[in-house]
Amino acid sequence: MSDNISVYMVVNLTIHDKDEYRIYEKGFFSFLKKHNGTFITYDDNRQILEGVEPLPGRTIIFSFPTEEDADNWWADEGYQELSKHRRAATEITLQRVKGLPPRE
Repeated sequence: MSDNISVYMVVNLTIHDKDEYRIYEKGFFSFLKKHNGTFITYDDNRQILEGVEPLPGRTIIFSFPTEEDADNWWADEGYQELSKHRRAATEITLQRVKGLPPRE
């Protein structure tokens, strides 16, 4: 594991229970901040230009400055407890994508 590699999270999800998802959404940002994460964007109306469409619904992108930050966020007991609401409310695909190493 290299501490100099950023990590991007790419999420595709379909929300089946908006009230349950709102509980998750309200708590998400404090855990993202706690682990040095940055929210980049979300889109409920993305356009697929080519290839097979991922899950219909929302696409979310956020990042962490290091793999260690990403690992700590995912392993955070409080976050895992909160994510029970997301799991109950959505169908999801979550991808972890490593950034490029710094150029010298």
